[in-house]
Amino acid sequence: MTLEPGDILATGTPAGVGVGFTPKRFLAVGDVVRIEIDGIGHIENTVVAEA
Repeated sequence: MTLEPGDILATGTPAGVGVGFTPKRFLAVGDVVRIEIDGIGHIENTVVAEA
């Protein structure tokens, strides 16, 4: 697939997916989420507070 300027990449899962794991899995303070596309770059976010 070719990405064009202005294309939007939507990632993630629906709310509640972590509940389906045994044991349950959720992001926690200090976890780092990094998304990278070769040749384009990356974005990295650290979870800093609970909702």
